[in-house]
Amino acid sequence: MGFGGISVWQLLIILVIVVLLFGTKKLRSLGGDLGSAIRNFKTSLREGEQENNTEEPDKPIEHQKDSTDSQQQQRTADKDKNAG
Repeated sequence: MGFGGISVWQLLIILVIVVLLFGTKKLRSLGGDLGSAIRNFKTSLREGEQENNTEEPDKPIEHQKDSTDSQQQQRTADKDKNAG
C-alpha cells in the first residue's frame, strides 16, 4: 500500500501519463512558477510579522461604550428630572 490506498505502481503510471500529456519542459516551468509563488508567499508572511512586531505594544486599547450603558444613563437622568 502507498499513499491513501494508492500503490507505488499506480503513482508511477500517473506520473508517466502526466509527462506524456504536458511534456518535461512544461512541467519544469510549472514547478519553477510554483516554487517562486511559495517563496513570495513566505516572504510576505515574514514581512507581515515584522510589521506587527514593530507596532506600539504599549498603546492603550480604546473601548467603545456599550449602547445599553448610555441608554441606562439616559433613563436615570430622565427619572431624576421627573422626580425633582
